[in-house]
Amino acid sequence: MPVSLTDLIVRSRDMRGSDIHLVRGLPPKVRIDGALTDFPGEAPLTDAQCESYARELAGEEYETIRDIGELDLALTFAGEIRCRINIFRQQKSVSCAIRILADKIPNLDDLGLPPAVQTLPGLNRGIVLVTGETGSGKSTTLAAMLDRINHTSDQHIITLEDPIEYIYTPDRCVINQREIGTDTASYADGLRAILREDPDVILVGEMRDLNTIETALTAAETGHLVFATLHTNSAPESIDRMVDVFPAERQRQIRLQLSTTLMAVLSQQLLPRRERGRVAACELMMVTPAIRNLIREGKTPQIISALGTSAQEGSITMDNCLIKLCKERAITPETARRAARDEAYVRKNSF
Repeated sequence: MPVSLTDLIVRSRDMRGSDIHLVRGLPPKVRIDGALTDFPGEAPLTDAQCESYARELAGEEYETIRDIGELDLALTFAGEIRCRINIFRQQKSVSCAIRILADKIPNLDDLGLPPAVQTLPGLNRGIVLVTGETGSGKSTTLAAMLDRINHTSDQHIITLEDPIEYIYTPDRCVINQREIGTDTASYADGLRAILREDPDVILVGEMRDLNTIETALTAAETGHLVFATLHTNSAPESIDRMVDVFPAERQRQIRLQLSTTLMAVLSQQLLPRRERGRVAACELMMVTPAIRNLIREGKTPQIISALGTSAQEGSITMDNCLIKLCKERAITPETARRAARDEAYVRKNSF
């Protein structure tokens, strides 16, 4: 008999696992410190076993997978372990990818982020982007920032998530968490409705399309604080991604809106520590008047060099963060070079 789902998740959490993969023909796999390894003592899974796991995870929504090929959801196991789950069909079988989330929302102070990140929950309006690849810690950072607001100010927070990952316990704030597909049809629909729901702070799980970006910009312009994610790796790439969604005749207007509403872009990647575990490497762009001009004029390639001159506002480039982590012996020089934007620059300065 294969291990039960709850035992699999509890034991993987205890092994410091971040993700679990259930695939026909392979033993259950666990990602530890970024590397996949076999779950101890388990045989390769059969097609029937994978389907049994998927049915247990999906419950009444299992037929959705039969109809459209995949299903996103989030569940809590053993009363405390929150997991984000994707179930999907592949090669006439079904596979499951399970992301193990932190047992509780971490304190923003404990994430090892650039010091200026501490100021972002105190903003009154504008857009804050947290970007990076899947698994780079974006959701955790955003949850920590929103929870800081929850404990320090009296506001109304509304989140749009697909699926809901961290569950907030309201303290000083009123918090409404809406799930795409369950509580609202889409990010665009949920955002349009949000503006009639008296929010102060809005979380958009992902800026996916023109309508979502446009409504988020409008929300920021009308005095709301908007947090959002993009699957991009740097501030310039994030700006270009948002602008390029729009037709050419509207891009100048969008750059103008971004130049007035964008407050910060935090780009993250999770890297293996020198000893064990992982550490966040971050690029932070605090938007200054000079950077606003570059955004407005479409000179995004010059933004990286501008970050070096805005260090006193808290900005830091990814390469300088990698050099800092290397000198602190948090990561190895090899890890720093592999993660670098400019490998030669990091090699020259990381010893």
